[in-house]
Amino acid sequence: MGSGPLHLVLMGISGSGKTVLAERLAARLGLPYAEADEFHPPANIAKMASGTPLTDEDRWPWLESMRAWMDQESSAGGTVSTCSALKRIYRDLLRGAAGRVVFLHVRAEPAVITERIQARTDHFMPASLLPSQLATLELLAEDEDGWVLENSGSVDELVERALAVVAGL
Repeated sequence: MGSGPLHLVLMGISGSGKTVLAERLAARLGLPYAEADEFHPPANIAKMASGTPLTDEDRWPWLESMRAWMDQESSAGGTVSTCSALKRIYRDLLRGAAGRVVFLHVRAEPAVITERIQARTDHFMPASLLPSQLATLELLAEDEDGWVLENSGSVDELVERALAVVAGL
């Protein structure tokens, strides 16, 4: 994996499978793990729970908190976290963390994601916000340090594909 801290950010829209993959990767790699939702201030959670999309202004403090956590945990050799990171400017802010920040874009079919979100009972993100997330999502550009992981097959297969990417870093 090279020298210096390696921060893996599992990005993508809500319901794509970021959390399950991130938890498994963190355990396999022995790195600290954080769920981006834990960094949202209560006002952001309330806004999303009411079905209102966040603005860039809502997101900046949240993203800065995440970057600060990544910096704080750099001594562990890196981190694994989830973050929608829908826009390049959000990823650019996170890329400011100490070490190398690599984005793994977890993708799944919108119909599958809608089913997952509707089946959730413990999450504030309503399925009604899925169209706004899809509209906001800017795919990784060729010059960004990252890979796309299609969330198809089993969770174990997805974990193995992610570990293969990490092994090549």
